[in-house]
Amino acid sequence: MFDSISDEYDYLNKIITFGSHSKWKKEMAEIAKSKKPKKILDIATGTADIPIHLSSIKDCNIIGVDISKKMLALGRKKIKSKNLSNNISLDIGSAENLKFSNNSFDVLTIGFGVRNFQNLSKSLKESFRVLKRSGYLIILETSLPKNRFINFFYLAFSRLFIPLVGYFFSKNPKAYLYLQKSAEIFPSGKNFTSLLLNIGFRKTEIRNKFFGALSIYIAEK
Repeated sequence: MFDSISDEYDYLNKIITFGSHSKWKKEMAEIAKSKKPKKILDIATGTADIPIHLSSIKDCNIIGVDISKKMLALGRKKIKSKNLSNNISLDIGSAENLKFSNNSFDVLTIGFGVRNFQNLSKSLKESFRVLKRSGYLIILETSLPKNRFINFFYLAFSRLFIPLVGYFFSKNPKAYLYLQKSAEIFPSGKNFTSLLLNIGFRKTEIRNKFFGALSIYIAEK
């Protein structure tokens, strides 16, 4: 599915988020920078937006993995155009079966990816495994606003707007219908942090964005 929408993915992300997705990814990078990491893994890296933001961290090695070859190809082009090939490397990889050793990374990031994992629990356990002790998992993901009034309009808007964007601008409109539906069924908020704590993370924090329609989760191993 993601191979089929790779060429349009960045452009339609700007439309769907009204250009704000870059700001939220930059905030993820700032959180990561505050932890002074030397090695970061970005899962579901797509076209490498988050690794590019993370590249501002001094003396840090960044690896991005994704299951989509076409997404990674576009990511490599962006990295090369910005002369960041010495800082960032990309590779094929599944969140459920990471090829890295235990305790390998200081920080692990996931932007708009966890809701698409086929096995959420197994993927998060893999993230926990490859993080170093006292390492941090930083996740940016959609969520449902808690306020009933805002939630009503958010659902009405997303159920209409996202499929319409897919219908008029995408080669695969069904992909955007799926992405919209996956956002609604994702166990966001405290349900998600409870899952993180059950897996073994010690501390969790939620930073709500965009009237609660998005959240940044921070979890410490």
